[in-house]
Amino acid sequence: MHFLHSMIRVRDLDAATHFFCDLLGLKEVRRRDHEGGRFTLVFLETGVEGDKAQIELTYNWDQEEPYTTGRNFGHLAFAVDDIYEVCERLAAGGVTIARPPRDGRMAFVRSPDEISVELLQRGEALEAREPWASMPNVGSW
Repeated sequence: MHFLHSMIRVRDLDAATHFFCDLLGLKEVRRRDHEGGRFTLVFLETGVEGDKAQIELTYNWDQEEPYTTGRNFGHLAFAVDDIYEVCERLAAGGVTIARPPRDGRMAFVRSPDEISVELLQRGEALEAREPWASMPNVGSW
């Protein structure tokens, strides 16, 4: 068996690609507009050699209401080389760090469509550092 992708529905494709590509660092690998079905599919990858797992962003052109969210989806998870650098980049881009990396190991953020994203430090946890070490949780993740 070979894992292909996880799909999430997004209401604002520009905001979603800004979050996942510009801020989180994923790469868009293909995009397909389907005129008849009135939707666009955008596939994203990490760009890491050998990692072909993808996220499929599905943008339904006529969706006006926000999609319902729930914790039943769970979350997307990414291993990162420097959790503090990634959290700093996300925060500078206006993303709330819902569960800061106080332990130098794990953080949670949410996409513009409220998809929970877990960030895990690759390898050993980094030494605790401010402002992260004393930062409280915000909202839910």
